[in-house]
Amino acid sequence: MITAHGIQSYAWLLVAIPAASALILLTLGRAADKWGHLLGALVPVGLFVYAVFLFFSVKGQSNRKVDLHMFSWIPVARFRVDAGLLLDPLALVFVLLITGVGSLIHIYAVGYMAHDPGRRRFFGYFNLFVAAMLLLVLADNYLAVYVGWEGVGLASYLLIGYYYTRPSAATAGNKAFFANRVGDVGLSIAIMLMFAYFGTTSFAGVFGHFGHGGNATTGVATAIALMLLLGACGKSGQFPLQTWLPDAMEGPTPVSALIHAATMVTAGVYLIARSAPVFDATSAARTVVTIVGAITLLYGCINGAGQDDLKRVLANSTVSQIGYMFLAVGLGPGVYAIGIVHLLGHGFFKAALFLSAGSVMHAMNDRIDMRRFGGLWRVMPITFFVFVCGYLAIIGFPFATGFWTKDKIIEAAFDKGGTSGYLLGIIALVGAGLTAFYMTRALVMTFLGKRRWEPDVHPHECGPVMWLPMAVLAVLSLVGGWLLIFGGGVQEWLTPSVGPSVEAGVHTVSKPVLTAITLVVVALGIAGAWVAFGTRTIPEEQPQNVTVVTRASRRNLYADAFNEAVLMRPGQWFSRALVFFDNRGVDGVVNGLSASFGGGSSRFRRLQSGFVRSYALSMLGGTVAVIAVLLAVRFQ
Repeated sequence: MITAHGIQSYAWLLVAIPAASALILLTLGRAADKWGHLLGALVPVGLFVYAVFLFFSVKGQSNRKVDLHMFSWIPVARFRVDAGLLLDPLALVFVLLITGVGSLIHIYAVGYMAHDPGRRRFFGYFNLFVAAMLLLVLADNYLAVYVGWEGVGLASYLLIGYYYTRPSAATAGNKAFFANRVGDVGLSIAIMLMFAYFGTTSFAGVFGHFGHGGNATTGVATAIALMLLLGACGKSGQFPLQTWLPDAMEGPTPVSALIHAATMVTAGVYLIARSAPVFDATSAARTVVTIVGAITLLYGCINGAGQDDLKRVLANSTVSQIGYMFLAVGLGPGVYAIGIVHLLGHGFFKAALFLSAGSVMHAMNDRIDMRRFGGLWRVMPITFFVFVCGYLAIIGFPFATGFWTKDKIIEAAFDKGGTSGYLLGIIALVGAGLTAFYMTRALVMTFLGKRRWEPDVHPHECGPVMWLPMAVLAVLSLVGGWLLIFGGGVQEWLTPSVGPSVEAGVHTVSKPVLTAITLVVVALGIAGAWVAFGTRTIPEEQPQNVTVVTRASRRNLYADAFNEAVLMRPGQWFSRALVFFDNRGVDGVVNGLSASFGGGSSRFRRLQSGFVRSYALSMLGGTVAVIAVLLAVRFQ
């Protein structure tokens, strides 16, 4: 009989198996082409089954926490880091999300990538992505988190730039890589500060210096928290490091689904929630987190409203929804779990939306411009149904997933009280209305209205290997929120990791009234989009006579232009100045000296002609000169 301890002792396989699978797929080469995709898809399925058993084994324990020591990793003087895994409620819900939703995306990818010659390589990168993300959420110390953090960054670079022969894909991969490097500097500095002040990077060791009996000062807590936030902004595509995320759509659609729903962009939210004791000790850092979340959720909403690329619309919706999660975890004690619940619900409906968008793209000869779609619901009914389920969930339609998860964040923002609480609540409400607007626009332009297909396009429904995972995600988009809040009790489950969820005794705005206001705002967003796009003919080319907001939205609210002007151009000028100084200054001095010696030696060399008569004449001249000097001295 397998005991709970026996199940838990093999938790390291969650990281080792996908890493080994990736190694096999990436090193065997063409020998694995026939079966590599099957191995790549079966690995996360097997991990999910094991994760379910692991979940119930930990749930059966009173403290819901298992710290699994593996080996001594870095024993150098007083810097000692042990490799270990932490099996607690926060880690396990992420493991279930990564392996569960990840399994559905892997199965979908078998059909989506069926005719791709590099399918084995793709699944190798996919498994590497899963392994790195699982290490990130299971590690019991910040240094091991950093290893997984960098692994996720590497895998995302490889997957976003999967079609590396396309300049746009190569550029997008580089953009994601460099933006994440900026964030990674923040995380690395935070880890250095932890060791400098506390002499350890383990969660238990660091958190022991905060809270009751801790000796960490507010200044230290703020410095560490802000550096952790910088790292989180890079991975989760939050302001000011958000511009890479929409460009990540250059990778195959399953990559977009995995990055946006179950892995990479959730890492920043995980990092802040995991570091709850640090953020609890500094209200200043929590305020910055809420500001970042509020700015980002509005940025994503406004930016998504002007895009014609369906995947970019969904990418900007991810930027916005992660902004909601940052807003929640920034509100601090009692609200961390609400942010995680929305993260889990978002994993369901965002995966459904991306996979249905991939089905559309698959059927439309890889075209993704919504202006060239229209009327697809007639020929792609399953895809339409899945997209509608995800649409209802993300806009917060009554009793769909977003209604239970996102609305709790709006409620928590208002419950903060004071001017800041009202401001955050209003921003969250405006975001809900804008979300309803741009998602309704996407639904209408893609599936409703007249057909605007090009002559060579013959759309059709995808095969079962693709629509079955989509159907599962569609169901979860509708009922997942209820299961998370009421059926699974995720908020109570997360208490040992992030503290209890505190329901306000007296709400700033009563819950029924706030729910009614939210639904009215959502309805206005839907109505506005329907009037603008559902009742009018949609031109196949972008209209140029548009509002300033629309023009700015098409250009990503000038964020790329700002980064280019403020960060890239000065960097280029500085590097060019250094090159000029090196060429004309350093190299000029060195080359000038060498030229001087070379020129001088070439001229002195002419004195050595090799003729005896020349040497005799020189000797005679020297003798005459010496005699002349002596005579001058003698008769002076």
